[in-house]
Formats: sequence, C-alpha cells, structure tokens
Amino acid sequence: MSAEDAEALTPDAIMQLGVGFWGSKTLLSAVELRLFGQLSQTGPQRCEELRDRLGLHPRSARDFFDALVALGMLERDDDGRYSNTAATERFLDPAKPSYVGGLLEMANSRLYGFWGSLTEALRTGEPQSESKSGDEFFTTLYADPEKLEQFAGAMSGLSTATGQAIAAKFPWSDYTSVIDIGCAQGAVPVAIATAHDHLTGGGFDLPVLKPIFDSYVDRHGLTGRLSFTPGDFFADPLPNADVLIMGHILHDWTLEQKRVLLQKAYDALPEGGALIVYEAIIDDDRRHNAFGLLMSLNMLIEGSGFDFTGQDCRAWMSDTGFEHSYVEHLVGPDSMVVGIK
Repeated sequence: MSAEDAEALTPDAIMQLGVGFWGSKTLLSAVELRLFGQLSQTGPQRCEELRDRLGLHPRSARDFFDALVALGMLERDDDGRYSNTAATERFLDPAKPSYVGGLLEMANSRLYGFWGSLTEALRTGEPQSESKSGDEFFTTLYADPEKLEQFAGAMSGLSTATGQAIAAKFPWSDYTSVIDIGCAQGAVPVAIATAHDHLTGGGFDLPVLKPIFDSYVDRHGLTGRLSFTPGDFFADPLPNADVLIMGHILHDWTLEQKRVLLQKAYDALPEGGALIVYEAIIDDDRRHNAFGLLMSLNMLIEGSGFDFTGQDCRAWMSDTGFEHSYVEHLVGPDSMVVGIK
C-alpha cells in the first residue's frame, strides 16, 4: 500500500458496521410502535402530532423520526411532516397483506437480546436462545394460537417474494402437483398455484397449523386446489407429489438431520420428480452473501442448525441419489437448489 493510499484510509466503514445495531434497533422500535401503520392510516404528520399518537416522550421524538429519515425509512417534506417511504408503506403497514414486519417483530422481541451473547455462542458452540434456560421456543409458540399465527405470518413475509420467484423460474409446465414441506401459512404454494392454474397440491406441517393454512388458502380462493396434510417430517412419511419444496427448513437442523430429510424427500418423489430447497444459500466462495452467513450464525444462536452453500447442498443431494441438481438465484439473498430424481 502506498503512503498516499494509507493517508486516504478512514475508519468510517468499520465504525458504521460496529454501531450498526443503533440503526437496526431504531427500525425495530419503530415497527414495535406501529409507526408505519399509523402514518399509513393518517397520512403525513408533524412531529408533535406523531409523537402524541405514539405516546412518546418529547425529549428524543424528533431525533427518532429524523434518524428514520436519514436511514431511508421515513420521508419528511418542507413543512416538517413525516410520511412513509414507498417501501415502508408497502411492507411495514400491518394492515397490508404485503407486511413483512412479523419477522422484524420476532427479531425485536427475541433475537435482538439473544445476539448479545454471540461471543459466548462462538466460544461454547451452544445456543443462546430460550433453550439456554431450559425453555423451548416452539413448544411455547404452538401453545399460543395468537403468537403462532403471528409467527406464521412472519414466515409468509419472509417467503412470499421467494415463492413468486419460484413460480416464475421453475419449469412448472412439466409437473402437475406440488407440496410445501413445513408450509406454515402456505404462502409459497399459494404463490405458485396462483401463477399456474394446472397445479394442485398443498402443504405439510404440524397439525396445529391446519386452521392457519386453510384460512390463508381460502382468502386466496384456492381451497379446491390446495389442501393441508398434517404430520411431523421426522416422524411421518412425506406426502407424494411431483415436486416437493423445503424452504428455510434444512438450515434448522444438524447435518445428520438434513440428510434424513433429503432421503425422505427422495423416497416420496416419483422418478423425474423434483425437490426444491430454498434458503439464503451461501455463495460457494463464501465471500458475498453476508445475509446467508449471518443467518448461519443466527442458527447457532437459535439451536443446532447451520446454513450452507449451493455446492454443499448439491453434494448431499447427490449422496442421497438425485441424478441432477442445479442452483438458481431467486430474490434478495435467497436461491434454490433443485434436485431431480
């Protein structure tokens, strides 16, 4: 490095990343306060009006709103009125079906605190979630219908755009049926069936999710084509279909468990059938998909799972017996690995 290059170096990028949680928590608190939904209902608001509607103390309300402007999450006009951006209006208004804030709500209420123990997780290899104190997140979740519906909605927010990309990029004309394994609300099969009238199928998940799935499918007018199959994907055989989908499923589990699920999918598919695995697939060089790599650290925080590269997944598929596989980018950090039996 030349002396001139060294002189031009600054610590700005390091500092921005190091205190990146400031901006993250500012957004998460705005979601918790239903700020974006409020502005969607009322339209542009001055600082004092918006502060009073949200029940905020006068001391830092203006700083809070202006920080969201600087972060690109709000707009402020020349008269000092705050409004949503096009993106926050669409994706962070809880009243809209395009709402993705459910995932952010979970990040705020659970993950934000747990990530404070990342150093301990890295040193011990042990989860830092509820299981650290002997509790089990999903056991508690499934016992609370309201929280379960919120969680399923969060998964839909995470997967809807990905489902639409799968609907557009996979050759569905060659197949007639599809089942989403671990379907939650059913956002992915709904997106696919909406785009392809000839397809039938549905979703497979624990029995407690059936009413949530049925309601979501009914709202989209697909009750006659998509149905719910209850079961546990470790304890029960997977349902048969031309195409099986596992989205944000494999990364939850150990390598041994990943292999078990891939084998069960292979066994359930007909010859020529396809398995679609979609995740925030890490690039093979492990340099570029920061979200996928951070998600893998999140799985350390949560439990025993880990994320993986497309090359990893293709190797596991080959070991299972899939004749051919390929990786294709979908949207954002998500890609799909497709295995053909």
